[in-house]
Amino acid sequence: MVLEALETVGWGGLHHAYGPAADVPGQLRALSSADTGERHQAHYQLRGNVYHQGTRWQASCHVIPFLAELVDDPATPDRAAVLDLLRIVALGDRDDTHLPFRPGREFARAENVTRADVAAVVDWLHGDGDGDEPESCDAVAVSWDRDAYLAAAAISGRFAAWTGDGDPVVAAGAAELLAWFPATPPVVSCLVEMSAAEGREVARASANLSLGYLVPDEPAVDGRLAALLDAGAFGVRLTAAVALALRLGDRIPEAGLGILAEARDHADEIDAAAFPVPWDRSLLGFAALALYRIGLSP
Repeated sequence: MVLEALETVGWGGLHHAYGPAADVPGQLRALSSADTGERHQAHYQLRGNVYHQGTRWQASCHVIPFLAELVDDPATPDRAAVLDLLRIVALGDRDDTHLPFRPGREFARAENVTRADVAAVVDWLHGDGDGDEPESCDAVAVSWDRDAYLAAAAISGRFAAWTGDGDPVVAAGAAELLAWFPATPPVVSCLVEMSAAEGREVARASANLSLGYLVPDEPAVDGRLAALLDAGAFGVRLTAAVALALRLGDRIPEAGLGILAEARDHADEIDAAAFPVPWDRSLLGFAALALYRIGLSP
């Protein structure tokens, strides 16, 4: 049963942005409500509680597995919105400027955080921030950021399965999410397979962009992307060219360079409304980034 293990977590002893997290189980359950307003309210409340202006909290990492259960369940309404919530809880406000993602560097400040440090910060928060802020406050915040990321990394194999989802928005979002986690052979294989999925053009494009940041020294991936330079949809061709530029620099095939150069001529075809790839940067922005990476001005 979905969310069956919710009560095994001591939510009342965990802290989120507004205090004890005892309200989180009800909000998670409400994400599967048949009532649209109730779902939207739960999404809004969770977003504020466990991802507050980009900050993660003590309770945030515990939410990740339950959000994944809801995405897994085909009966969950608005699964793409749940996946979006999972992403921001796991990654915060990070965008592609943080790729390739290096957790050891990102979370280095959390290495020496102790349970006593966490307890001191939680006690301070329970006191509404009265008194001096504990010296370890920033490092503890980084540790909660890390814990949320690691909770998602532990189940990233499930994200790979979502790339084949019948909902194209879920499939494309899952492909983007995989760019942030270890590139295991099954993950890379899944993205390569997704990039070849005819008729699912936005998800293919999202998979291409993820491949641009993963396994940079894999000729088979380079070959797969090069083959997509002849794909039918320009968005797929362009993202393959972008990925090759990110991977190969000025060794990009000439056909890929030509596609990057003509991206502006296809602006209407690849804008967010016509081709909604779930990345923060626009496809024209990615084309400019790719040209910059190979030493050319867009």
